[in-house]
Amino acid sequence: MPKSRVRKKKVYSSSGTSTSSTSGESYEPSPMWVPITAVALIVIGIGWLTLFYLSGMNYPVGAWGYWNLAVGFSCMVAALLVLSKWR
Repeated sequence: MPKSRVRKKKVYSSSGTSTSSTSGESYEPSPMWVPITAVALIVIGIGWLTLFYLSGMNYPVGAWGYWNLAVGFSCMVAALLVLSKWR
């Protein structure tokens, strides 16, 4: 049976020019407010939910009832959206 050809691997070159340009994206670091805001939203969301459960569903806003869950989880989802902008 004939032997198959061995393919040569491409040699990596660390030159400054790139063959696959990504439409001019900049890779600047994110502003400092991005991670701070995300962590703050996570802490607020967890704190809201914890206070809601530990208070017997009377606080932070007793009239909202189970909508307090929506507020707490919305804060955490907003934090995920903010973190998606972090580089």
